[in-house]
Amino acid sequence: MSNRYESIFITTPLLTEDQTKEVVDKFKDLLNSHESKIVNEENWGLRKLAYPIKKKSTGFYHLLEFEANPELIAKLEVEYKRDERILRFLTVKLDKYAQVYADRRRKGEVGKKPKAFSEKEKEEENV
Repeated sequence: MSNRYESIFITTPLLTEDQTKEVVDKFKDLLNSHESKIVNEENWGLRKLAYPIKKKSTGFYHLLEFEANPELIAKLEVEYKRDERILRFLTVKLDKYAQVYADRRRKGEVGKKPKAFSEKEKEEENV
């Protein structure tokens, strides 16, 4: 049975752009080699960490949203732990509400004000 997961990992800020891309590709290849489907991928860029990790105060954030079998998550997390370029990671299973929210966020619908009704639409609702 396949579930949808979201995995966020932070790479060390000492990597070049090519090295960062190589790290991301490594984990994408791992997911693709185990018959999972990557739904969304985002590079959040360099961000300040809430507290120093391995004497680093910044890191590159990456998000991978994918569908996979639960057995793959343990393998993915072992690979995160083995890779010294990864400062931190978190993988969570998305429930149906989180999936809807993730879909809306991807479409840019989250954080927008609701559409204002025109006078004509207000009149139609009152009828």
